[in-house]
Amino acid sequence: MGGESVTAAAVAAPRASILLLAYRMGGTIREALESAVAQTVPCEIIVSDDASPAPDDGFAIAEAYAREYRGPHRLVVRRNETNLGLCAHINVVAAEATGDILLFQAGDDRSHPDRVARALAFFDAHPDVALVGTTVDEIDAQGAVIARRARDPGFRRADQRWLLERGSFVCLLGASMAMRRFVLDDLPPLQGMVEDNMITLRAALFGEVHCLDEPWLDYRIHAGNLHGWVFAHGGGPDAKRQRYERTLRMYAEIADDAERCARTAAVPEPRRALGLQLAAMYRIEANARRAMLEGRKRDWWPHIVAGFRHPGLRRKSFERLLKLAVPRRFLKL
Repeated sequence: MGGESVTAAAVAAPRASILLLAYRMGGTIREALESAVAQTVPCEIIVSDDASPAPDDGFAIAEAYAREYRGPHRLVVRRNETNLGLCAHINVVAAEATGDILLFQAGDDRSHPDRVARALAFFDAHPDVALVGTTVDEIDAQGAVIARRARDPGFRRADQRWLLERGSFVCLLGASMAMRRFVLDDLPPLQGMVEDNMITLRAALFGEVHCLDEPWLDYRIHAGNLHGWVFAHGGGPDAKRQRYERTLRMYAEIADDAERCARTAAVPEPRRALGLQLAAMYRIEANARRAMLEGRKRDWWPHIVAGFRHPGLRRKSFERLLKLAVPRRFLKL
């Protein structure tokens, strides 16, 4: 595990755990940690560094902070011996957490002081909801607010049928999520690059997913954002191809996760069938993008037809049908 320090805490069994995940965040980890320990109700805070390479000193900063901390929260600082990547990192830290409610926070973001209190109140008022996210206040690299109530996915309550019919692959922002731990514990381990869609679909297997238009988090925008890297534009033809390769890989990983989860015994019918339909939606999109990237135009046809048969992909399939008339060299993938 590399290193760990644990402080004594006034609360032996906190209801909520903040999973504060960091990789190369030495410049912001103290600010992130200070926002976590500012929570108005006692909770568990696990600061976990994903084997950040030197000269990043984020783990040392967090470990020193924990040694001096004397407060109401249970504070744990740990690090991985080798870099795991985001999804595998979440698996490890969630397994060590003790709270029934898990909240995500990156080592460059700031939780609002009442974030945990509001999450607990929400779940108490909505016992059938497994996952809630929020809009966020975006901040710049220096911590100044640049946008209020941003990253709105376009829904307040969504279920599997809504996600199927919407078809635009909307999801909650992972950094804003609070969830009941069974979304991870009762389903197969996360595998892949990005957790946002996977966890949204997992929670929908058990009921509605909610998004509140009341920011509980400051979300930092900078060149190192994972979401920005996956969908990065610009940089010439090679960059476009690399972006397409990253996105089709992401959609394929989401499809794999959704299918694995839908087939587990914990998922009831008819949500299992709807979960497999959502997995198919992502699979069709991944295959269509791969065909557009690698195949001749005649190889697009099976995926366009499959998309027309899927309610959430008809608009995209129509757009691809139109692109068949455009010379390949002019296409913007």
